[in-house]
Amino acid sequence: MNRLALLFTLALLASSAQARPNVLVILADDMGYSDPGCFGGEIQTPVLDGLAKNGLRFTQFYNTARCWPTRAALLTGYYPQQVGRDGTIGIRGGSGGRRPRWAKLLPAYLKSAGYRSYHAGKWHVDSTPLATGFDKSYRVNDDNRFFHPNNHLLDDKPLPAIKPGGDFYSTTAIATRAINQLRDHHKNHADKPFFAYVAFLSPHFPLMAPKADIAAVGSRYDVGWDVIRQQRWKRLQKLGLLPQTAKLSAIEPKTGSPYPHWVKQAQKKLGPQEIAFPVPWATLTAAQKKFKAKKMAIHAAMVERNDKEIGRLVEQLRAMGALEDTLILFLSDNGASAEIMIRGDGHDPQAPMGSAKSYLCLGPPWSTVANTPFRKHKSWVHEGGAATPLIAHWPKGIPADQAGTLRQTVGHVVDIVPTVLELAGATDAIAAIRKNPAPLPGKSLVPALEKEVVRDGAIWFSHNGNHAIRVGDFKAVRHNRSKQWELYNLQVDRSETNDLAKKHPKTLQKLVTQWNAITKKFQHVTPTPKKSKPHNQTH
Repeated sequence: MNRLALLFTLALLASSAQARPNVLVILADDMGYSDPGCFGGEIQTPVLDGLAKNGLRFTQFYNTARCWPTRAALLTGYYPQQVGRDGTIGIRGGSGGRRPRWAKLLPAYLKSAGYRSYHAGKWHVDSTPLATGFDKSYRVNDDNRFFHPNNHLLDDKPLPAIKPGGDFYSTTAIATRAINQLRDHHKNHADKPFFAYVAFLSPHFPLMAPKADIAAVGSRYDVGWDVIRQQRWKRLQKLGLLPQTAKLSAIEPKTGSPYPHWVKQAQKKLGPQEIAFPVPWATLTAAQKKFKAKKMAIHAAMVERNDKEIGRLVEQLRAMGALEDTLILFLSDNGASAEIMIRGDGHDPQAPMGSAKSYLCLGPPWSTVANTPFRKHKSWVHEGGAATPLIAHWPKGIPADQAGTLRQTVGHVVDIVPTVLELAGATDAIAAIRKNPAPLPGKSLVPALEKEVVRDGAIWFSHNGNHAIRVGDFKAVRHNRSKQWELYNLQVDRSETNDLAKKHPKTLQKLVTQWNAITKKFQHVTPTPKKSKPHNQTH
């Protein structure tokens, strides 16, 4: 090859590399659908609001309703039951399940396309980041201690435990590590595109936030959950995030934590201030109101701190000259949590709420608010548990006339892998995946970045005995304490308030039959471990 031909080839390769965007996936933990300001919340999230204003908001996007299954789906492109990371009828699996060798994580596939991959934050997947394709990782395994984790690792090697009393806070530390990874990439690997996965632990319990962040929220929630929920509902309607025919779901007074045995234990320590079920705010004692309002203030402070740290990530991308050609995806791993429990170092009733010595959970009343306008919570596959806000920001890839618009396109976390592989031009990886025992169930979101598209096929759900399937506008759902399937038309009833099961039994039966058929297919490809650990009920 002569010099001119060599230069021409190198130019083509450089052009091709530049055409492939960087990808930054940011995952919040236990954040409700309407928590961010751009999705109706009163929580102050100016950075996310800015990304939404200059990007897209997907209003009908789903996770798996639980943390570790969502992470498996996001990184493998498969439903967790297909790869041994969750169970369902006829399939054993859970947070301790192991993926089969063919179920690789996204970074392993991206290597063939020339990408470098970075991880910072929560892991909660089997194996380790570096063993599954990430080039750099900062992993926080200790989700009981935001101020002094005992278990965190740098590039899969243990770091010393953080001593109590310092200024460490995991959300800030995770962002700082991610920023350092991006700086190193810009310095040493600027000729390659990157995939960065930043998984915050917040606002997952325990409710812990820097004192100044809690003070900044102040008395915002003293008006109570009834008022806040109505205010969110009005903003959701004004923003056009829901069908005009949608209704605000009624508060379900008998719906509490999915794990009542944990609640009873926690209440012994927390006392009468903690309540296990939603009740009208006016019926609370003054002490209960003060306690409950402060808990939501801490939750809001955690979400607001997430937003500030995301702002630092965005500024780093801007400083690198990479913001214009980086696809940023922001979402939550499940709906807000109704869980109430005490773990870690326990709870000191005399310690300031939100400090390192306290251990509090959001609980059912406020998680109902966080999931406004939907029913149920984390672990259920009604909309409150499985619907997530999704923000997509990519100035070079999203048409300018689409910036700030809403996408009604239905999607699921299994769609992220095929989306990224398409954008990366990872043809070798796509060919390798075709040899797997099962095809990827997701759909690329690339067409939806340009215009509204209609998704074909089904979206399937199952977790802890809660089952659902959505095909088009219809969704069949069954929770684990009922043998009866419910049916909803989400085009007009996104809040699942009008059960159509008796009115349209044939439609329901068709969906249930399809759910069973998909489950049967999963049973044929899913490995059954010899010793399967039970479902982890504490994350």
